[in-house]
Amino acid sequence: ITYPPPHPYTTIHSPSPHLRYSYYFLQLLRSNIMKWLTISLSLALCQAWAPSKSFLSTPRQTNTHLHQSKNDYNVVFRPSIEEDSFDSLKVGTARVHRYSDPDSGMDDSEYIMWYHGRDPTLGADDNLPPLSTGRIGRATSRNGLIWKRDEEGSNDADKEGVALGLNTDSWWGFDTAHIGLGQVMMPMMSESVRSEGGVYIMYYMGGSYEETKINEYLDPEKKGMVPEEAVIKGMKLKIGAAISQDGMTWGRVEGDDPSGACMVPYDTSDANQEVAPSKDENGKLLDIPEELYCGWPEVVANPISEKESEKSASKDDRNNFFMYYSTMLKDTKEKAIGYAVSYNGFAWSKRGIALKPSGPLDGAGCARCNVIKKATLNADGLWQEEENAWIMFYEGVSSEDGKHRILAAESGDFKSWKKLGLVLDVGQGDDAWDAQGVGSPNVIRLDDGSLRMYYTGEGADGQTAIGVAKSVDFSNNWEREQAEVSFAFE
Repeated sequence: ITYPPPHPYTTIHSPSPHLRYSYYFLQLLRSNIMKWLTISLSLALCQAWAPSKSFLSTPRQTNTHLHQSKNDYNVVFRPSIEEDSFDSLKVGTARVHRYSDPDSGMDDSEYIMWYHGRDPTLGADDNLPPLSTGRIGRATSRNGLIWKRDEEGSNDADKEGVALGLNTDSWWGFDTAHIGLGQVMMPMMSESVRSEGGVYIMYYMGGSYEETKINEYLDPEKKGMVPEEAVIKGMKLKIGAAISQDGMTWGRVEGDDPSGACMVPYDTSDANQEVAPSKDENGKLLDIPEELYCGWPEVVANPISEKESEKSASKDDRNNFFMYYSTMLKDTKEKAIGYAVSYNGFAWSKRGIALKPSGPLDGAGCARCNVIKKATLNADGLWQEEENAWIMFYEGVSSEDGKHRILAAESGDFKSWKKLGLVLDVGQGDDAWDAQGVGSPNVIRLDDGSLRMYYTGEGADGQTAIGVAKSVDFSNNWEREQAEVSFAFE
């Protein structure tokens, strides 16, 4: 499905007064859920689980508490211990940026983490999906292991300590009930060096109070588990975008869907959607299946290769951005990863399914991915990227035990993906903090040539936290990383 470009002037919601950015500027930037309800939705959804002069802003912060034991030595972030905090129940989908000064002779690395979280009151009486989504927060770190929450948050958020909150300005919006993080990127900057004037783009998903029948998300053999009239709110997830100049205060970018979303589930019965194109820009036949939701967007910039002309970047038919998102196919009820392309990062065209379930490790679903370019550390100690070599870390749901694990796939063209198998298994032992599942991976490069993965884990008690794992290369050899043993106190 192709979404037309925004109007010449696209409104971006921001603190008063409202700001208007031209489309051309955008181109440049660019408790009360019943038991049967929780059980059935668990079957239907892949559940989301969470001293040189600094160039980071330093708002009021709270240190994280690691509560380390022999089983949670790699946990770096947990739900807040403050009962009224927006993330006191669950956290999930950490997205981490690491910045350093390449001209500095000392380790002055600084880390920023965005994540989503939920408190016990959100959705308690609204029959929202039992996920970790709710609102989006921010934290900072000097080493990527000990984190400090931003307690102040954005000035216009609906709750203290929140970077991007619920949409309280537009009752018709797609993101009024709960939101979750997809990706944060600075498309005009490098991955590890940030300069003045850079602009962040956040891709997120949201759900409204619109009701849909639970049976729409269940296989025929499972429909008997819930009453025919049973409904759920906030399940028809849609994707939106927001921008920021400092990573703390965000302004929503209105998409072309009436709800404000820039990407919605493909539905031929939706009068607001155009019919999906039969061919892509190269004349290849497309197969765009109908979808029930789309969320957890992962957006990757497609750089100009040496073989391409510099002029091709300005062509409005070049795929400068690729988005991978989690969805459920309407006909088969498969949980898969779809993808879309964009010239400017705001108007998107669907291209079909990138990854579908197959085999025991992900036979029950594929979801929540992170795509990075393969690279190696050269003799000068700098990361040298391989051309046309990408790796996707994604969450697979086992068809044998129903647990979530992190798997990998590789591609040379963003479109065709070859599965590589298991990357990170669930924690060993029933008392492991991540014994029930691991997912929502986010991989960053470190100066010593190794890779660090932030992931969300879930224990047998349903509690979620953010943990870390490490690898020396892009193989499937990942080990849980020992976090700092020292404790942080308020």
